[in-house]
Amino acid sequence: MGLLSMWSRLARVGTAAGASNGPPGAWIRPLAPLAGVVPHRLNSNAVLCEYQNADTLALVTLNDAPKLNALTVAMGNQLVDVVEELKTKSQLRAVIVQGAGRAFSAGGDLDWLMERHRDTHGNNQKIMVDFYKRFLCLRNVPVPVIACINGPAIGAGFCLALGGCDIRVAHDKAKLGLTFVKLGLHPGMAITHFLPLMVGPSLTYEMLLTGRLIDAQEAFDLGMVSRISADPLKDAMDIAQEIATVAPIAVRSTIKTLRKSQDRPTSLEEAMTYESQGQAVTYPTNDLVEGIKALREKRSPVFKDD
Repeated sequence: MGLLSMWSRLARVGTAAGASNGPPGAWIRPLAPLAGVVPHRLNSNAVLCEYQNADTLALVTLNDAPKLNALTVAMGNQLVDVVEELKTKSQLRAVIVQGAGRAFSAGGDLDWLMERHRDTHGNNQKIMVDFYKRFLCLRNVPVPVIACINGPAIGAGFCLALGGCDIRVAHDKAKLGLTFVKLGLHPGMAITHFLPLMVGPSLTYEMLLTGRLIDAQEAFDLGMVSRISADPLKDAMDIAQEIATVAPIAVRSTIKTLRKSQDRPTSLEEAMTYESQGQAVTYPTNDLVEGIKALREKRSPVFKDD
């Protein structure tokens, strides 16, 4: 059974033109369970997580629609809890992250930013590193994480999609921006690390020093998102479906290698070392035998994660 038939009633995605005055957009609909299967949910006030199809797929929702899913310490703590549970799911193949309501995330909570204004330099430095790690903990999930950018993704919210997720699908009307300097704030959430890897130094300087908004088409042209769509959740699920059909051990080892290469500049020798380590993990698996056998027999492989 395909992923789209397993997860019924996809989220309706409408216009998501702006963070402040756009009409309602991607309202989240409950996922209908498979016949005879009760989906497992890990729900909290600020983050929702629903599993489907024997825990192979997870939909994580930032759940503060009235505040456009502004990132808070409470939300970060709950995301850490969700990630810890995701890490225990041996059957997990992919994770999709979206925002409730019409936004992915409008960035940092303004009241919390004002608290930082009144705090000390040393305390703020410690608090901010801890804050970044709460949200970038998505990188600890051992399977691909797909950002469904269902509406505006601004500031730290866009950083979460760029640095915390491996693949990004954006609504075709979404507005995106790294607007820190427009608030009088230095960029954060490790965006000065991730953005140059995606767009190069010149565009990084331009985007971070002007704080300008871009649309989904420009984000696609720059390589910041892999797809733009009128229905990004459907497209995100299509990608997850493809991932779920290939060899799980190979996917997990590839994700590990790709993230290592993002963590710091990787030399040619290091890249070959990481790749050889990953291939050494997959060579003895039965999935490799099945993949080769299926290719020779001109049929689709059936991988069993062993």
